[in-house]
Amino acid sequence: MKYNTFTLINKYISYLWKASNGHGHGVHSPFVFAFIKNVLNTKSKGPSIDAIELYRQRLLNNQKEITILDLGAGADPKGNKSRTIAQIAKGALKPKKYSSLLSRIVKYYQPSQVLEMGTSLGITTCYLAHGVPNASVVTMEGAPTVAHEALTTFKNLGFQNIQLIEGNFDQSLPNYLQSVSTIGIAYVDGNHRYEPTMQYFNLLLTKSDEHSIFIFDDIHWSSEMEKAWAEIKADARVSLTIDLFYIGIVFLRKEQKEQEHFIIRY
Repeated sequence: MKYNTFTLINKYISYLWKASNGHGHGVHSPFVFAFIKNVLNTKSKGPSIDAIELYRQRLLNNQKEITILDLGAGADPKGNKSRTIAQIAKGALKPKKYSSLLSRIVKYYQPSQVLEMGTSLGITTCYLAHGVPNASVVTMEGAPTVAHEALTTFKNLGFQNIQLIEGNFDQSLPNYLQSVSTIGIAYVDGNHRYEPTMQYFNLLLTKSDEHSIFIFDDIHWSSEMEKAWAEIKADARVSLTIDLFYIGIVFLRKEQKEQEHFIIRY
């Protein structure tokens, strides 16, 4: 269950208290300093970014109703429910600050392919596709009607390097992993519960190498997500993590012999 607003505020205050300076002062790892300088402290801009943000506003004002199947944490136990596009957008779209950060991450590390688990209406997917225009972005969405709206987003914004896989992650992720040799960058923003998160992490590891990067959304969203994040950090295959409060980034770099975990203000 998601933390209440009061608990989340206290968690965020604690994060700010512990976090290293967001400009890299006092960070002794050259790898992390480069990440702060070249990714955190740069800006995403250009006509494509402007177009994505204009489309975000269209979604936030769209009163069209669709029936959705919610498979994630917080799902309605009674099953399908009707919501407007605007309601879905308000609850699910990542803010520009974090969507653009994800775009800069993939642009900086240039993976051969990107996996996103949790398409929603496709805004973050477009940011990822913008970051790697010459690579493939595969995105997974469990709700068919939401997936349909995301396809409309991709079409209207002109992104052609996106492949959408519709279906429950429990089936679609193993099937996808059978078709690839290694994972480049994987962004996990789907089922915010402990067991599914750990299941996805361990499945992704089966097709990872030292260049693979995993990004987990809402790592402080609930006690279950914090438990999952703690176990991911402790895994012997993980060499370095960066906690930005709303997302956690996992590196598997073999050249780094001792684990390091950074909390950085963003």
